[in-house]
Amino acid sequence: MAFKFRPITKREIGTSLSEINVTPLVDVMLVLLVIFMVTAPMLKMGIGVNLPQAETQSAPAEEGLTLTVTPDRYIHIEGQPTNIFLLETRLRQFFFRKEKKVLFIQADENLNYGYIIQIMDIAKKVGVEVIGLLTEPPKPEKKR
Repeated sequence: MAFKFRPITKREIGTSLSEINVTPLVDVMLVLLVIFMVTAPMLKMGIGVNLPQAETQSAPAEEGLTLTVTPDRYIHIEGQPTNIFLLETRLRQFFFRKEKKVLFIQADENLNYGYIIQIMDIAKKVGVEVIGLLTEPPKPEKKR
């Protein structure tokens, strides 16, 4: 068997590499855009808590710790659930070597008042200087 080779011209080399197909790149970018658009709202999902309503507005400062208490009495510190028995240890770890010890409690409005006082008492034992309670503004009533 013999192979017959023919010379390749410059025109054949130039045409095969001169154009880049952009369609697959655009397809991939659109798929990535859709994925990010779908997943972005899910990243901001928080812990479901019905805050009590108050006319004065309260918002946590940047330097404090926000502690969330759910209706089933789970306490969330930085997104990690704990219970009241481990709360003192977790607060000591968080406030270790911090100058300002500020705690904001974001508790469900249906919780027992005594349970919130227990949490505040534990925070005071740890040495928390300022404790704030977070609320939400009242919902406007619908006029008929």
